[in-house]
Amino acid sequence: MKIIETSHIAKRYVMGSEVIEALKDVSISVTKGEYVAFMGPSGSGKSTLMNIIGCLDTPTSGRYVLNQKDVSDMSENELAEVRNKEIGFVFQTFNLLPRMTSLENVALPLIYAGFNKADRTEKAMLALKNVGLENRAGHRPNELSGGQRQRVAVARALVNDPSILLADEPTGNLDSKTSYEIMDLFDQLHSRGNTIVLVTHEDDIAKYAHRIVRLRDGLVENDKINPNPTKVRMEEVKG
Repeated sequence: MKIIETSHIAKRYVMGSEVIEALKDVSISVTKGEYVAFMGPSGSGKSTLMNIIGCLDTPTSGRYVLNQKDVSDMSENELAEVRNKEIGFVFQTFNLLPRMTSLENVALPLIYAGFNKADRTEKAMLALKNVGLENRAGHRPNELSGGQRQRVAVARALVNDPSILLADEPTGNLDSKTSYEIMDLFDQLHSRGNTIVLVTHEDDIAKYAHRIVRLRDGLVENDKINPNPTKVRMEEVKG
């Protein structure tokens, strides 16, 4: 089943008298359970594509169907509802609230989804357990390492059982060892059936994905299955 399907989407920005074509004509689809990397240099259009796929923005033209819903022309409120139900975001900067504990940060999307406190706590605790951090539930972000903060962010992204885990440069603020740990976590999540879309400009990070879509100048340059996805070796994590 196709989770993501874009048909000839374009995105244009008007800056004074100049028109910038961030995306020109992009048609791609992602099937349930796939692990895909969007790759490309700065200015390639990958961030714009991520914003459209993440329902943070709408295309200027073309059609985007997310989990069998056409979201191309939705209002801000409709997009916000789709984001909360369908998409789990993981950002480079973690975006955790500093005064909240790990558990409270993870439970935050469940408040908007209307869960009661007991259910929120139970689901958030399970999400933390799934990323190996149940013993840090009461810690605030400043009491955690960078890798632990990113794991909390991943748990928060997954707490609502979204259709897609959308990760934007998820290792950008992490050292090499911690990056290996996070990529190993993504590998485990994918093996449990999660659909993962990874946005990166780093070739070695993209190679963890099972399919790599390369963008250049607002177009898909190539879209290939990765026959040998990188696997994290435990000596790299322990190293």
